[in-house]
Amino acid sequence: MDASELYDPEFRKLIKSKKPTIIIPVGSLEQHGAHLPITTDSDIVTEIASRLAKKCGFIVFPTISYGVSYEHSPLFNTSIDLRRLLGNILLSLSENEIKSVVILNGHHGNERSIPNNWYSMDSELRVYSYWHFMKHEFDHAGFVETSLMLAISDKVKMKKAKKGLITKGLSEKEIQKIKELSTKRRGFPKVAKNGVWGDPTKATKKDGEKFLAEIVRNLAKECQS
Repeated sequence: MDASELYDPEFRKLIKSKKPTIIIPVGSLEQHGAHLPITTDSDIVTEIASRLAKKCGFIVFPTISYGVSYEHSPLFNTSIDLRRLLGNILLSLSENEIKSVVILNGHHGNERSIPNNWYSMDSELRVYSYWHFMKHEFDHAGFVETSLMLAISDKVKMKKAKKGLITKGLSEKEIQKIKELSTKRRGFPKVAKNGVWGDPTKATKKDGEKFLAEIVRNLAKECQS
């Protein structure tokens, strides 16, 4: 169920009788190369959250479309105090007797800013980053994200898609060093000059649909376990 379908009297009754689980999707507003919109992370996590809610009978709240993206400067990004924002939301939910929340994260840079506990000791908070629920190695504006966007959006400009940072052939030590640099403020463009980590040129809608099904299936198993 989507929050846009909820009205106050019915929702308060639902909270008391069914004790629903709320999903809060969290994305970002940042560069994704020349071929993907700056809303990519938010677009993808919104779609996954919607599918997960339908599969599990959860309620999905509006996506927080801003995140923590300092690592992408001087390429375009916006960043907020995400921890405080989510803390305020969780406090409000607790005051409204909502006891079960899933924060579904769609941007790697958000992970350190998402609270993993709740003010209410008798409530359950689960935090998931969706890419942990797929086997294929993740990327940024590369094969995976571009395929996912092809499956859910008509905004992908494949003619502008270009290879970015490719780590194949590098040692584990070299890759780890690159990953550490990419997460630091202004670090990402130093390792991926065009803002792309991976190769988006072979991305397909079919692969995107396959990834979406895998992610939602594995997330649902985790949520229901």
